[in-house]
Amino acid sequence: MTDVLAVTDHRRGDLRDVSYEIITAGRQLADETGADLHLAVISGTVDEFADKLDREGVDVIHTVDVGEEFNHNVYTQVVTQLYDDLAPQYVLTPNSVNGLDYAPAVANRLGLPIVTDTVDLDTDGETLIATREMYGGKVETTTELADNAVVTIRSAEWPAAEGTGDAAIGAFDAEIDESQQGSTVTGFEEVGGGDVDISEADVLVSVGRGIEEEENLEIIEDLADALDATVSSSRPIVDNGWLPKNRQVGQSGKVVTPDVYIAIGISGAVQHVAGMKGSDTIVAINTDPNAPIMDIADYAIHDDLFDVVPALTEEFQ
Repeated sequence: MTDVLAVTDHRRGDLRDVSYEIITAGRQLADETGADLHLAVISGTVDEFADKLDREGVDVIHTVDVGEEFNHNVYTQVVTQLYDDLAPQYVLTPNSVNGLDYAPAVANRLGLPIVTDTVDLDTDGETLIATREMYGGKVETTTELADNAVVTIRSAEWPAAEGTGDAAIGAFDAEIDESQQGSTVTGFEEVGGGDVDISEADVLVSVGRGIEEEENLEIIEDLADALDATVSSSRPIVDNGWLPKNRQVGQSGKVVTPDVYIAIGISGAVQHVAGMKGSDTIVAINTDPNAPIMDIADYAIHDDLFDVVPALTEEFQ
């Protein structure tokens, strides 16, 4: 029996949603191979993070108290040492900015194959079948790996682990070679357009090219205010300069998983859908009943947004 090692992700003191989703993905593989799921919590408030991540399905949590923020060299060394100590069959990391930073380095050091941005994983105990999307989600491809591997998983493709676990939590004593630390995080500075993190919003009111003119965004903002929601958009709105880049949902923007996602005047191109399909409830307002967004919506309103949006605002004010 060989185990599964999953590495969690955090930023500026907060665990990312993918940290809970990677538990589900790891548990799935562990069940299929009859193995244990080991979770690595590296840097930050590791004890607090470990308590939050002690969900059903986790067998062991390894905390590694090495600084407050992500560091490429530290993560590479720690994950490599955990692999040497645990001898897992698979190493799972988030397909995040951090994960894509160190995962290839870990794979290189260990001489393992790596598959990135996976949306599904399956195994018969010997062969791992990793599914990826290509051409904006229009095509799915599978990669078969007959041995140990490093795999990064896309956020919002697995449900977050729930329930209270009973994992064994312990500190892992990693030996960090400080001479290999070529950089250190000394602080953060917000850049322009950094007023809102749409990935953290519970309710998103998202607008597309159907809004027609920039001045019409006012009715979208009024609805968002009535719902205590956050405004987001599809790519054309950002390309036009009507909203900043940090408001864009989709493959070239941000992946979001709000409780409610209201898509207004958005057709539902595959690139946009890839960024919001994990929303709990999707409401679409569109004059085109055949728009792709209408197919994935829980509630589809076939009507003119300029009639529907003000009516909704009045209802919720």
